[in-house]
Amino acid sequence: MKKPTKRIYMDHAAAAPMDKRVKKAMEPFWLEKFGNPNAIYKEGLEARNAVEKAREDVARVLGARPKEIIFTAGGTESDNLAILGIASAFQGLPLDNPRVVLGRSRSHIITTKFEHHAVLNACKFLESQGFEVTYLDVGKDGVVDPKDVQSALKQSTILVTIMYANNEIGAVQPIKEITKVIRNFKKALPGQKPSKPFFHTDACQAPGYLELNVEKLGVDMITINGSKIYGPKGTGLLYIKDGVKLEPILYGGEQERKLRPGTENVPAIVGLAEALKIAEAEKEKEAKRLSILRDYFIKRLTTEISKVVLNGHPTERLPNNINVSILDAEGESIVLYLDEVGVACSTGSACTSESLEPSHVIMAIGRPHAYAHGAMRFSLGRSTTKKDIDYVMKVLPDIVNKLRMFSPTNIK
Repeated sequence: MKKPTKRIYMDHAAAAPMDKRVKKAMEPFWLEKFGNPNAIYKEGLEARNAVEKAREDVARVLGARPKEIIFTAGGTESDNLAILGIASAFQGLPLDNPRVVLGRSRSHIITTKFEHHAVLNACKFLESQGFEVTYLDVGKDGVVDPKDVQSALKQSTILVTIMYANNEIGAVQPIKEITKVIRNFKKALPGQKPSKPFFHTDACQAPGYLELNVEKLGVDMITINGSKIYGPKGTGLLYIKDGVKLEPILYGGEQERKLRPGTENVPAIVGLAEALKIAEAEKEKEAKRLSILRDYFIKRLTTEISKVVLNGHPTERLPNNINVSILDAEGESIVLYLDEVGVACSTGSACTSESLEPSHVIMAIGRPHAYAHGAMRFSLGRSTTKKDIDYVMKVLPDIVNKLRMFSPTNIK
C-alpha cells in the first residue's frame, strides 16, 4: 500500500504541533519587544505587561487569581516545585535529616503507582530523605478509588498528589471526589483550620478536554504543560492556591514570587497562555469530535485484530486516548513498522521511550509483562480525521500478523 500524502501523527500526548495562532502571538517578543521584563524602561515594561497579561489570561481559564499562577519551564518542573516545595516548607523534618525530628513521626505523602515519573521520582527522592510515601494501587480500569485515599490519610500527611488524567492510558481520575475526602479528613483533625494535607494534581493531559476550574476541582495546586496543548515546548505553569506556602527549589532572583528565579521567557509565556485560551475555547466541540473518533478506532482495533485488549477505563478516559495491548507482538516493533508507512504513534510515555522496562502504568493496572510489552498508545489531535484511522486499520493488521509469525509467545 502506498504511503499517505501526509504523515499521520497520532502521538499528541507526547507533543502537539504549535498552533499557528500561538506562533503569531509569540512573534513580537523575539525581535521587537525583546526587553527583560524586570527592567524599568520602555522595553522592559512592554515585556512585563505581556507576562502579566498572560498571567491574567491563564488565571481566567483556571478560575484563579493572577498571583496564584507561577510560570515554569514545563510540567516536570511544576510537579517538582509542588512536591519538593511543600515537603521543604511544611514538614516534620528538614530535607537533610533522614529520620525523625524531636520524636515526631515522619511527614507523609500519598500518590499512586501510575503517576508520571516527574511525580514518582520526586517522591522517591523524598523517601531517600526520610519522608514516608504511600503509593496507592489503581483499579484494573486505571482509576483510583477515593476510599483508598481516605484509608491512607493520617495526621502526618502533608500532600496528596494524584494526576488528573493518566498520560499513557488516558484514565480520568475522580479529582472532585478525592477533594471531598481530603476536606472531610481535615475537618476531623484536631485544632482549628488545619492547612494540611494539600492536594496537587498533574493536569498536563487535561486542557482542551476536561474541567480546569480550580474552585470546582477543589485542588490546592495544578500542573499544566504547554507542549501538550499546541503551545511551545519547555513551557509550563503551576497554580498555587493563595495561602499554600512553598519553598523554592531553585535560587536566584525574585521572579515569580521568588519561587522560579531567572529572567522570564516572555515569548514562551505568551505562547502558553494563548494555547491555553484556545484549548479552553474549543474544548466542547473538539472533545466531542475526538470522542467519536476514539470510540470508532477502539471498536475497529478490538474487533478486526485478534488478541487486542483495551487498557484503561472504557468511558472515563480522555477523548483523544486509545491505549491497547496487542498480544504476541512487540510494541516497539509495531511503532517502527508504522513509522515506515507514514504513521507516528508510541508505546507509552515519551519521557521513558529510551527505557526497555515495561510500562509501569500497564503493570500498575495489573497487566502481565507481555501486555506491557505489547502496549500501544494512539493519541489523536486537531488534525486527526476518520480517514487517518481508516488508513491505520488498513496497514496495522498486516504488520501485526507479520510480527506474530516470529513471536516466541503464545498468549491465549
